[in-house]
Amino acid sequence: MKETVKIAVQKLPHAPADLPAYQTEGSAGMDLHAALQAPVTLKPLERTLVPTGLIIALPEGYEAQIRSRSGLASKHGIAVVNGVGTIDWDYRHEVKVALVNLSQDNYSIMPGDRIAQMVVAPVSRVEWDERPELAEEALTTSGRAGGFGSTGR
Repeated sequence: MKETVKIAVQKLPHAPADLPAYQTEGSAGMDLHAALQAPVTLKPLERTLVPTGLIIALPEGYEAQIRSRSGLASKHGIAVVNGVGTIDWDYRHEVKVALVNLSQDNYSIMPGDRIAQMVVAPVSRVEWDERPELAEEALTTSGRAGGFGSTGR
């Protein structure tokens, strides 16, 4: 059974008509829309912060991950600047999406365009167990030596 999380949302006056929604039954993320009054054109390697017109109240212990839309990234080079953005449960301001144009062409974001995906997920808290030394078996499960790139392509 799917867990459902109820999230309070406030639509600001400039928000698009539709709330974020899952596009298919199997979608992990909901599409976020650009709350723009006019198109915004991103030049190559230019970044911009795109408003969504939404304020959300995540329950304690949850985060909202803001991810690139695969079609925008693969077809047009438009991606979330920091890879995956995080909205913490205690953030209560407008959700904005930092986008970058990684292509060699200008790209225009139109009012209401789907610009990113939002995935809501539980967050674990860490309690450190500091030790003077870790046994070798605690460092790796396979006993493999090496680091970045040590497993090949």
